[in-house]
Amino acid sequence: MVQPRPAVAAAEPWTFPAATQHTLDNGMRVLLYNRPGQHITSTRLVVPVPLSVEPRQLEGVATLVSRTMDEGTATHTADELAELFERDGIALSAGYGARGMTVELEAMASRSARGWELLTESLREPVFPQEEVDRHLRQRLAEYDQEQASPTARAALEWAGVFYDQASRAARSAAGLPDTVRAITRDDAVRFHADWVRPAGATVVVAGALDEAATLDALNRSLGSWQVNGEAPQSDSPAAIVAEGGPRIRFVDRPGAVQTEIYVGSFGPDRRDAHGWAPYPALGFAVGGSPGARLDAVLREEKGYTYGFRAGFRPRAAGGVFVASGSVRSDVTVEATELTLSILDQVSGKPLTDEETRSAVDYIGKTAPARYATADAVADEAAALELDGLSTEFVSSYLAQLAGLTADDLNAAWGAWAQEPRTVVLVGDAEAHADGVRALGRGEVTVVR
Repeated sequence: MVQPRPAVAAAEPWTFPAATQHTLDNGMRVLLYNRPGQHITSTRLVVPVPLSVEPRQLEGVATLVSRTMDEGTATHTADELAELFERDGIALSAGYGARGMTVELEAMASRSARGWELLTESLREPVFPQEEVDRHLRQRLAEYDQEQASPTARAALEWAGVFYDQASRAARSAAGLPDTVRAITRDDAVRFHADWVRPAGATVVVAGALDEAATLDALNRSLGSWQVNGEAPQSDSPAAIVAEGGPRIRFVDRPGAVQTEIYVGSFGPDRRDAHGWAPYPALGFAVGGSPGARLDAVLREEKGYTYGFRAGFRPRAAGGVFVASGSVRSDVTVEATELTLSILDQVSGKPLTDEETRSAVDYIGKTAPARYATADAVADEAAALELDGLSTEFVSSYLAQLAGLTADDLNAAWGAWAQEPRTVVLVGDAEAHADGVRALGRGEVTVVR
């Protein structure tokens, strides 16, 4: 006997886990996300000092500091500290982004308190051994060479250099360029740490299976004891400033390249946009975030030019960008460049449909519980939003807005930014294809090597 297909109930509304908020003895904020059953505790320390405070001639020093704070302290050598982390299975890493430094710590719940002690030691008394500083500087220079060799990384770096005004820190690599990295000394690292890495304004995010009282006690005994005397310097460094001018195309020459990396971007919204944030992830999905999206439907499925294109909106503290990128066969560089730009142009003339809208809304909304199912995902999202001055209530709010979006909402949000001039970077065989790209009339083409 054939059984009838069971009815599938509609997904229940989902909200981001709620945090309890506290303050440590030194004034640091604490956000605790109790996630029962998550026995690996994820900690994020957010120090909201923007990358733009770096001296122009020493860009990269912030990244160096974040990478070397745990390479030896006044109490333990680099080897001793590494052994202590390994003995208790504690993973520590740190990095610097446009809005500040984020330190990540993963540990079993039973060893988290020990991890916070070692983290506090690394923050409070790093000694920046000369040999470790030198090693990380060499590593950064090697990393830069790799970035230059990778078409994807090179395209992103070149695009930032063209799109943003050169007075803006956003125009250059967060980890510094060779000339500035070579100029950095151990004393520069010590000075930057003393000036800027401090508990004032910092936030600790902890997610996992938590005993709240015990967690707060352990945090107070460790991170709550971190003190820095004096006030931080003042900085009037400019924020991300978009370069003036119309459409621009930069072609990075790779003689004989069998593929061309295409990177297209324009100015876009931040998370506080008047349309709300919800339309923009949906737009990114519909235009270039899935195999059925408009870019892939033509460039991959219909033309066979690429293995896949991707697109999306990326918010910054003030304003953001829309970016579409992917690699195509070298012999179709000109055609693929024109098609990419035409597809983006046509979104306004050929509005997104109800079907495209529902597909994007369903995917983003219904996969949210899985995306935030682990403690590290919860901590990562909370830390990223903290650097933007927002709480994780933002996620619940935009997901609620997302559920009610219509095609008209998406088309209105796209239209608000559709006329922004697009900056294009191509990484490929310029000798073979630059003239063809010029003939498209899509903007002034410059070739660099």
